[in-house]
Amino acid sequence: MSHEASPDEPLIVSVSGLRGVVGATLTPEVAVRYVHAFAATLPPGPVVIGRDGRQSGPMLAAAIADHLTALGREVIDCGVAATPTIGVVVRDRGAAGGVQISASHNPARYNGLKLFSKAGRVLTADAGREVLRGYESLGVGMPAAPADGSRGRVLDHDGSATHVGLVAACVDVEAIRRRRPKVWLDSGHGAGSRVARPLLEHLGCEVVIEGGTPDGLFEHEPEPTAENLAGLLPRIAACGADVGFFQDPDADRLAIATAAGHYIGEEATLALAVEPVLAKTPGPVVVNCSTSGMTAAIARRHGVSCHLSKVGEANVVDEMLACGAVIGGEGNGGVIDPRVVLVRDSFIAMALVLQRLATEGASVESLATALPQMVMRKTKVQLSPELRGPGLAAGLARIEAAFPEAAASRLDGLRLDWPGGWLLVRASNTEPIVRIVAEADAAAAVDAAIARAAAALG
Repeated sequence: MSHEASPDEPLIVSVSGLRGVVGATLTPEVAVRYVHAFAATLPPGPVVIGRDGRQSGPMLAAAIADHLTALGREVIDCGVAATPTIGVVVRDRGAAGGVQISASHNPARYNGLKLFSKAGRVLTADAGREVLRGYESLGVGMPAAPADGSRGRVLDHDGSATHVGLVAACVDVEAIRRRRPKVWLDSGHGAGSRVARPLLEHLGCEVVIEGGTPDGLFEHEPEPTAENLAGLLPRIAACGADVGFFQDPDADRLAIATAAGHYIGEEATLALAVEPVLAKTPGPVVVNCSTSGMTAAIARRHGVSCHLSKVGEANVVDEMLACGAVIGGEGNGGVIDPRVVLVRDSFIAMALVLQRLATEGASVESLATALPQMVMRKTKVQLSPELRGPGLAAGLARIEAAFPEAAASRLDGLRLDWPGGWLLVRASNTEPIVRIVAEADAAAAVDAAIARAAAALG
């Protein structure tokens, strides 16, 4: 936590980025200091910047671009752009790195920064720690640029067409065009429509987009959960669509609903996308350790390995590179296909699902029904003072002892696996709580596992 944090609305600064309330803990000065620290870690070359549709985005982008050019850096400004598009442009243009201005699924009063390496992926934990150390060493105030340095220039660039081409190359475009599915899409007044509209039109879809204007005027809370989307689901059936898609504001996550407007959830997105990739090119799969076991079950069916990573996109990408994964992602609707970019990407997720509708003659409902049927529950437990900090280790040990039939892993918190189910207990980085996630093939088994873990924690 940094010195700008306030008791009610703290500025969250971590190895994976920065997030805060604009005008309170997050100001242009804070953003510039963070980017200054980031730029100091980069090799020579241009820096790509982009933003989702939030109304604070232009102010932050202008301040960041001005400072980077004062440092002598060329800036490639993508304007409103999806987070995966920034990764594509960084790699495509041979940039030194990238900055996406977005608070992802957080409410409109927030904004934040996500950082990309020259490989077009989010920073590794080690690289993020280096930026964080630099940021914390700067103190308060606007960092100065060299007085004798030559100013860089700003080049406007739209990476949407390149992104569309990469996604389209991964699927059977002609089959989708023959099927001509009708797609209802909620881009949530974020950046998603910038790639979604040209992509879906290129695939020959009939397209109905709501929330397509990237103005940050969210019609609902922006995280694409069942509760937040309940008011929109009837619109899918009302327009006669074959499928409903929902993006978060920076379009790295996708949730899916059936033609009848039944929300099948973010956890199903990766599982639905994995099947056609493994059918064509079997290979290792990577998910984080809190992702549904549906994907692992599909991997087993194809005779390939499914590797677990720590929670967090950077950790998933690290493991994908280590094992040569053909696809990976997270259960929050984030699909990572290395053929496109090593970033969670709602667009490749859409295209892979549409390919299945076309080539399998299926409906979203039938595809969802054919998935391994699992029940997942998530809860959180407030930690007593004695369980906070180092004291949590004793609580986790008690939970492990309460599940003698399970195999234990300390990869990220405590994960317990047994035939037909698993449970994960992780401490929050920002609150005195632990989050408990459990999944099994029956609701009663899930509820019993969570109750046993909570009781053991004490």
